[in-house]
Amino acid sequence: MRKREDYGYVLDIIPPELAAYKLPARIRREFPRDSTYAHVLGEDRFTLLEVTLKPGVKVEVGERVYIGVGQRDKVDKIVRRIKFEDLQPPAREALAQLVRQIVQSQEQKYVDWFNKAGPLTLKMHSLELLQGIGKKKVQEILAERRKKPFESYEDIRKRVGVDPVELLVGRIMAEIQGKDPYYIFVAPPPSEAT
Repeated sequence: MRKREDYGYVLDIIPPELAAYKLPARIRREFPRDSTYAHVLGEDRFTLLEVTLKPGVKVEVGERVYIGVGQRDKVDKIVRRIKFEDLQPPAREALAQLVRQIVQSQEQKYVDWFNKAGPLTLKMHSLELLQGIGKKKVQEILAERRKKPFESYEDIRKRVGVDPVELLVGRIMAEIQGKDPYYIFVAPPPSEAT
């Protein structure tokens, strides 16, 4: 499993004049006063990050930016990992839409998860982490995928009567918000508050 994100989506832009109010003093001291900050959602593991933008660069909420190792065109530095609670209300609103966009754009990755998901414990299957999926529905999903692996979201809908995109978005949002001790799709939040 990869630890670093290569791409992310801009959730919020914090101009220099607002950084003094929205960011912890420790962070403000480490970066130039004229830095523009952004909160970004990682594309692969839904990592929440705070970054600084390169001087003079403009980005928009929802824009996909390179945040990986090496030369970046818009992001200057990754400042820190953040938690859901660190996001401002507009960023929280954009979050669900961007999670849905990522899940829809990476259909094969998540269909493969439905085909390969296994038990978490002797008594609990990872499919049960999806809201509304109980033991009976898990058995139905497992029986269907034994007959033939799922090929698409539509295939899952037709064969087991669930909306996989809704289930996945709900689960990913719960993990981002730290509502459950299990992390299947999301990088666990940083252990200490920053």
